[in-house]
Amino acid sequence: MSYLLQRLAHSLVLLWAVVTILFLMFRLMPGNPMAAYISEALNDEQQQLIMAQFGLDRPLHEQYLLYVWNLAQGNLGTSFFRREPVWSIILSALPNTLILTMTGLVLAYAFGILAGAWLATKRGTLAEGILVPMALATRAAPEFWLGMILLTVFAFSLGWLPAGGANSAGMFFDSELHRIFSRDFLLHLILPAVTLALYLQGLPLLLMRSTMLEVLHDEFVTMARIKGLSEWRITLHHAARNALLPVVTAFALGLGATLGGNVVVETVFSWPGLGRLLVTAVSQSDYPLAQGAFFVIAVVLIVLNLVVDVLYGLLDPRVSHGRS
Repeated sequence: MSYLLQRLAHSLVLLWAVVTILFLMFRLMPGNPMAAYISEALNDEQQQLIMAQFGLDRPLHEQYLLYVWNLAQGNLGTSFFRREPVWSIILSALPNTLILTMTGLVLAYAFGILAGAWLATKRGTLAEGILVPMALATRAAPEFWLGMILLTVFAFSLGWLPAGGANSAGMFFDSELHRIFSRDFLLHLILPAVTLALYLQGLPLLLMRSTMLEVLHDEFVTMARIKGLSEWRITLHHAARNALLPVVTAFALGLGATLGGNVVVETVFSWPGLGRLLVTAVSQSDYPLAQGAFFVIAVVLIVLNLVVDVLYGLLDPRVSHGRS
């Protein structure tokens, strides 16, 4: 419990640091956030009223205190350009990004973990000589290039899958849940999710293989072989469990990073997610919207780091014993 409280305190301090950096980063950027918003037809008094409406006429320290106070109350402010609450804008784009990210990550890590564990047992064979370079090639290839190849083959040439968007034009659904589980949405999800999975699978595959090669020479694996256990059971139930620790860390950090790093995939496939929303907000100097999007991504990363610390003790009891 004391360790958990200590980690919670560290997470709160880290969150405060992120909030402060986000606030200063956008305020210190060149350009006036109201330049594209305020019409030249407005006189100075009207422009000052608009600045006061968004609190931009106050000193920097007052803006910061107001910003932190609003965040503590769960208020991310109002978008400069859309004139809508930031929460509602983010929540409209977040489901698409979460589904795309989780689908791509699950596919990538499920394949990477199984393939990496299997390749560790096939060291020096032809299978290793073929699959490892393929994993490196997909990891090194740009996401937009992978996406364009899949679009060319499966959307434009064969016509099997839609080329972009999250839903077909003119489609209407009774609810968000109905939209997400519709056949139309799933068909639109395949190409961007596979593109993301192809790009991400190299890390868990190579990481799992490298860790497994070390674990397979440990004493507990030798003892399992002496007991007469099958090689497959030794690989899955004994070696793979201990080799999962760095892969779990990579998955947790990859989830947070991918949430904000899907800009390329979302752009190639015109996917209406958080990445495209973030790029638009930054290009328009929309402080509240950009800060809100970054804040959501930072919270996800910090929470996942905390969860990984707890999972470490469950996956490997030696971690908990080392702390005590």
